[in-house]
Amino acid sequence: MYDLPETRAFVLERLHAFGCATIHEQVGRAGIVAVIEGNLSGNTNTLAIRADMDALPIDEQTGRSYRSRTAGQMHACGHDGHTAILLATGCYLAQHRHFPGRVVLVFQPAEEGGFGARDMLDAGFIETFGISEIYGLHNLPGRPIGTYATRVGPLLAASDRFEITITGHGTHAATPHLGVDPIAAGATLVSRINTIVSRQINPLSHCVISLGSFNAGKTHNVIPKTAKLTGTVRALSTTTQTDIRAALQRVCDGVASETSAEIDLDYRLGHPVTENQQCSVDTLRHAAERASLKIDEAPLHMFSEDFSFMLQARPGAFIFTGNGASAPLHDPAYDFNDAAIIAGVKAWLALAYFREI
Repeated sequence: MYDLPETRAFVLERLHAFGCATIHEQVGRAGIVAVIEGNLSGNTNTLAIRADMDALPIDEQTGRSYRSRTAGQMHACGHDGHTAILLATGCYLAQHRHFPGRVVLVFQPAEEGGFGARDMLDAGFIETFGISEIYGLHNLPGRPIGTYATRVGPLLAASDRFEITITGHGTHAATPHLGVDPIAAGATLVSRINTIVSRQINPLSHCVISLGSFNAGKTHNVIPKTAKLTGTVRALSTTTQTDIRAALQRVCDGVASETSAEIDLDYRLGHPVTENQQCSVDTLRHAAERASLKIDEAPLHMFSEDFSFMLQARPGAFIFTGNGASAPLHDPAYDFNDAAIIAGVKAWLALAYFREI
């Protein structure tokens, strides 16, 4: 996530080659920020555009000649493509500075399961560069190349994770009455948790609870002392997040009372809802129209993005561009379509040159 020596070196080399006079390294541990000044006078507005740089701990199975050569590391979400888009945008802007204000290029580490955006915010890059608005982009498999989509308000879900530790009393399998079975308690928890969304949350809410692991015991004839469940919560509002967390606690307390097991819920807040500002979406759409581009209305999605932290700090918007008929994101067979680079650059150049300030 943060360990990106070759990627960072490549980005820095290209930025210097483009003639970026202001480049800051190690922003929020491993981030890079570069500033390109426009030459249209009378305006000091600062637009920031963010790209994520990190890969995923996946073994690539595309069979491509350009596939990852590093075991257990793969750009299975297209962040290499996002970085290429922002570098190409920066190259063009540095050579054609007929735009208002200035553009700040933000290269962010640790989007995948980390808090790279929050770390960069904590390092003060928003204040340091006087950023007034910020935008981000992600490729989307299944959407045609050269197309775009976004929406006002919530676009991507908040993402939390939880770990439930069940402590019982171990015993021989032949004498279950002498112990407290954490596996039985865990099985009851699985059943109860899977009814939270359908029975305890407003059906008009958009949310999901998914259990990802259930681990207990090591052999067939011993009831173990402990069991552990892990899972994730996705929601499109902070109210729903709060309601689900409370419901999980109630379920844990109830099963603990029924089974005499001790049940501990460790609930960890993750990325907030990715929520676009009306004014920023309007800015995107207007700039796109002037560049003869069309931005469709995006559906809601339940995956998350840590760009949401940046949208809490400044007005902005997140936009999708199509990746064509590729494998899904985070799939070992995923392949970023290089044709999407052109589409991404067009969107960012339209925003830089045609935004109204």
